[in-house]
Amino acid sequence: MYLALLELKAARGRFLLMGSVVVLVAALVGVVTGFTTGLGDDTISALRRLPATHLAFARGADSDQFARSLVGRADLDGWRARKDVDATPLGVSIARGTTDRKVEVDFAAFGVEPGSFLDPGTTSGTTSGAGLSAGSPSGIVVSQQLVKDGVRVGDTLEVDRLGIGLKVTGTTGRSSYGHVPVAYLPVETWQRIRFAAPGARISGAEPPQQYSAVAVKAGPDADLAAADRALGTRTLAVADAYAAAPGYTGERVTMTSIQAFLYVIAPLVVGAFFAVWTVQRRPELALLRAMGASRLRLLGHTLAQAAVVVGAGTAIGAALAAGLGLLVGTEVPFSLPGTSLAATMATVGLVGLAGTAVTLRKVTTADPMTMLGAGR
Repeated sequence: MYLALLELKAARGRFLLMGSVVVLVAALVGVVTGFTTGLGDDTISALRRLPATHLAFARGADSDQFARSLVGRADLDGWRARKDVDATPLGVSIARGTTDRKVEVDFAAFGVEPGSFLDPGTTSGTTSGAGLSAGSPSGIVVSQQLVKDGVRVGDTLEVDRLGIGLKVTGTTGRSSYGHVPVAYLPVETWQRIRFAAPGARISGAEPPQQYSAVAVKAGPDADLAAADRALGTRTLAVADAYAAAPGYTGERVTMTSIQAFLYVIAPLVVGAFFAVWTVQRRPELALLRAMGASRLRLLGHTLAQAAVVVGAGTAIGAALAAGLGLLVGTEVPFSLPGTSLAATMATVGLVGLAGTAVTLRKVTTADPMTMLGAGR
């Protein structure tokens, strides 16, 4: 180990250059991980917050379920009649509105039954103001992103081209769907928004008693497959329904592919450097073998150098990635929790050290006879 440190000091320029490359790769992997997590949260955080185990969609809606699926009142009643099942309707759609203070916002309308287990007032509590109420069908609870956009408790938000006025009664935590902040409202009001003709003022006619899905809290004795066969629905675990959020699958595939390429690049770069470094110092390795150093000691010597370079570079890269996360704050969808950062950097360090494996054979095959003139 002492000799390894001496070589690091003697050739510090080369090792600093290699360490800088590791720093950049580690920082880039950390940044990509932060954006992957942040974009995912910005797409499905509202779905993650749902205190349901499953979502029952209409059969035949195999993709974009929240946009394509419609389940009726009979389906809801059928689910509520099943054993060991708690069911409530859920409506999801994207809308646009303007407050009475002329603040224009896009929002994801989540229609829920007031007082049900999906009501944000009963699950996470409202941050300020009041929650949803069956006696106030025009009341809505908005997420913090809408508050940041300028929506305030007491505002009236009019849905564009429909003439539906929504009274902001309270706020809840950060919640978004498809990169659009969420507003929770009674499901009857959601139906008026969902089934109104664009450009037409809302009439007094009752909208269809249909929903995007039935949210289900299933107990251990619930037979979901039997319920699907009987009711003609298609039930998915909530986590499996994330793909129904707009853009979620494409974003995940893109960002994960970038991460995978970086994990491939890291060992190649580290391995190439140490392969060249090993070739340049083969005479020194042969001298150490001639002086009695064992192959195991030479392996430890090489791995110690790699561990110092990769470890230090990864640590600095992690600090840069975390610093960038603090710098951007909430301005962009970036989230890098400590556990994710640690796991990502550990992976970078391991694949970087794995890159040195290509040099180990050359280290162990250093011939001590080289220093005794065998090559002359």
